Amino acid sequence: MNKLTKKVVVVGGGIAGWLTAGRLAAKHKSNTEQGLTVVLVESPNIPAIGVGEGTWPTMRSTLSALGISETDFIRECDASFKQGAKFAKWVDGSEDDFYYHPLVLPQGFSQGDLAAHWLAKQGQAGTKSFSEDVCFQESVCENGLAPKTIRTPEFAAVANYAYHLDSVKFSVFLQKHCTEKLGVTHIIDNVTGVNSAPNGDISSVSTENNADITGDLFVDCTGFSSLLLGQHYQVPFKSCSDVLFIDTALAVQVPYDDADSPIASHTVSTGQEAGWIWDIGLQHRRGVGYVYSSKYSSEEQAREVLAKYVGDKFSSLTVRKIPIVSGHREKMWQNNCVAVGLSAGFLEPLEASALVMVELSAQMISEQLPQSRDIMDIAAKRFNETFLYRWEKIIDFLKLHYILSKRTDNAFWTDNRNPESIPESLKEAMALWQYRAPADHDFTSNNEVFPAASYQYVLYGMGFKSDYSQNTYALDNIDFAQHQFAQNKKLTDKAVATLPKNRELINKIIEFGFNRI
Repeated sequence: MNKLTKKVVVVGGGIAGWLTAGRLAAKHKSNTEQGLTVVLVESPNIPAIGVGEGTWPTMRSTLSALGISETDFIRECDASFKQGAKFAKWVDGSEDDFYYHPLVLPQGFSQGDLAAHWLAKQGQAGTKSFSEDVCFQESVCENGLAPKTIRTPEFAAVANYAYHLDSVKFSVFLQKHCTEKLGVTHIIDNVTGVNSAPNGDISSVSTENNADITGDLFVDCTGFSSLLLGQHYQVPFKSCSDVLFIDTALAVQVPYDDADSPIASHTVSTGQEAGWIWDIGLQHRRGVGYVYSSKYSSEEQAREVLAKYVGDKFSSLTVRKIPIVSGHREKMWQNNCVAVGLSAGFLEPLEASALVMVELSAQMISEQLPQSRDIMDIAAKRFNETFLYRWEKIIDFLKLHYILSKRTDNAFWTDNRNPESIPESLKEAMALWQYRAPADHDFTSNNEVFPAASYQYVLYGMGFKSDYSQNTYALDNIDFAQHQFAQNKKLTDKAVATLPKNRELINKIIEFGFNRI
């Protein structure tokens, strides 16, 4: 007898659990009698990790799909705006070494290749960085400006943006919204066992204080423990520590000097001897952390590096040590169980890939939820193919940042350039890009995570040179290029003249709120 999917059980809370539950409940009308039953069970004893504070622009559509007001979200989650990432000291470690990976596409990106024309200008007086010459967002960030004004409607933008947020507050906010507005049933209890049906599916999970919780689909959001997919189904974990060396993070919360201190509207990633430091500005504090490889640095050395970066306040702060196991499960969906978040995998905090994978997973599960058990294996196959591809592409993109560095102050950097640590797929792409810029035809899947523009920003931001000498016709459309460079200059001047400071806009949102669309 074919079993319909009428009840989904999400095991584990946090952002992964509540975003998934919320997506399912919103899409399938859990707040109605005919809707899908969504139950979230989470332990009262497992604290949130609480460092996932960077998002992608996709979070705007996610919040909108959940029926969440952007004003409420910013007010309740200590949220601020993120317009990309500034990478400092990644190329050679000097004080003036930095580049941007903004969230706005290069000017005229869909119409032509500005990279070839920008490379041809190198060596000329007054030449700007790649991101500054082709995108107005670097200047917006450097001037401490917001991506919109108070008159811009919710989720609309002048410059494309994501958010920085307090992940613990965001989880609480999602829980309240999902239970009060979307119809998610919340059970606080420890899961003590996983019970199997004769066909190998999970029939229910046992708890300490409640009856067994039955379901048709189970979502594993139990973090690194991966209680369902990893422990119950024994799906192997595929390490990528041979490619990405980071294995430890030391994190602190740094208060601002005063209530009017500027809030950076971008993530700052600063290269260090054996890793890099993230610096994320929220409304009332900065989230700062040093991610490093214990093979190349002791914890004592890492603490000294972090203390030097933070300054005098460091001695009064609580330092949290977080182990990082870089990799992912060999499959994310087995039988009637699918893993989302840390239970599926984690690489490292670079480029904020963790939360976007949660978003993409929750979206695909909700939009392609199998109506019955007889088609669930097809859904599982497609889900696994999609996310294995995404994991591989993210690994390539993160590794790209390391292989382009010219730093020699620690074996961490030189070993990252060892060809044996570079995936073949990335080697092949780099071979092609010796002679042309990354383009959309390099990324033909519907499941791409980072577009060609992102690769251009990193490659040319870090000093990579594509050789167009045998491809000079790429420079034929000089009028187009000059027009785009001039247009970017106009957009830059207008944005710098009209956009408010980031702190100023956030204060206005808290006081007045945005206009609802």
